[in-house]
Amino acid sequence: MSESDFPGPGQHQPVLINLEQFLPFRISVLSNRVSANIARIYGDRYGIAIPEWRVITILALYPGSSASEVSDRSAMDKVAVSRAVARLLERGFIRRETHGDDRRRSMLALSGSGRQVYETVAPLVNEMEQRLMSVLNDEERRALEGLIDRLARDGLPRMVPRG
Repeated sequence: MSESDFPGPGQHQPVLINLEQFLPFRISVLSNRVSANIARIYGDRYGIAIPEWRVITILALYPGSSASEVSDRSAMDKVAVSRAVARLLERGFIRRETHGDDRRRSMLALSGSGRQVYETVAPLVNEMEQRLMSVLNDEERRALEGLIDRLARDGLPRMVPRG
């Protein structure tokens, strides 16, 4: 960077984004902090990272998913999913099988030890979510859930530029 990159006396740079009020940033920060708190549970106990836990959770709920389906369900980058899958396969938490009709498609599922991790950690994660949400009353919880659903359903499509 050079001195010309900084405003001089009496000059100012226009504020293009106010991060403290920018909703995507605020949601991202909250999500990162919540995920980091939850990650302590399975990270300390099992040495798995956030992407790996997300893969385990998705496979617990949707066994037989492909890596691409895991990526779609989690909105995680395909490379991050691929790395997480490789680590989980290496550690024996998941298994991979080829699809009966399509030998090119592989299906992922939890192994016995992966299922044990999920069944041990899931109640602790649910408890943490309950503690987070305990600051809201029932009406606020329902409102938050409705707003999140509405933003996902109606707001996301409007973000895509037209034309």
